[in-house]
Amino acid sequence: MPDIYGPLGLFLSAFLAATLFPFSSEAAFAAALSAGMEVPTALTAASAGNILAILVNYLLGFWLYEKSHTKLEASKTGRKALAVGHRYGYAALLLSWLPIIGDPLTLVAGLVRLNIVWFTLIAGTLRVARYWLIAQAF
Repeated sequence: MPDIYGPLGLFLSAFLAATLFPFSSEAAFAAALSAGMEVPTALTAASAGNILAILVNYLLGFWLYEKSHTKLEASKTGRKALAVGHRYGYAALLLSWLPIIGDPLTLVAGLVRLNIVWFTLIAGTLRVARYWLIAQAF
């Protein structure tokens, strides 16, 4: 099996994990390192997949503003998410690396129209840092 399947598989798992699917890219990252994948390769593949997915989440929130905004306003959790997004903006992105709440925050960032450059710098850096910290255990 060519070496590309390891990084490609890690990229895809990190991408899927950062969408709203319940999937652990951290487990896939640790498994890749345990299987002998080099840290720079694993870090690049996982980070690229995760960052691309949070950009997709952001753009979905941005482009589907009307439908998503209306739907979020209709639910208690949605109203809370929008309120946090409007009130705390970029500071809320500091939680975007966390499981469960992090990925929806990236969608809300698009809904509240945070600047995409700052969004990518903050949320993307945290995603890379999370994988880097896991890599330190290997």
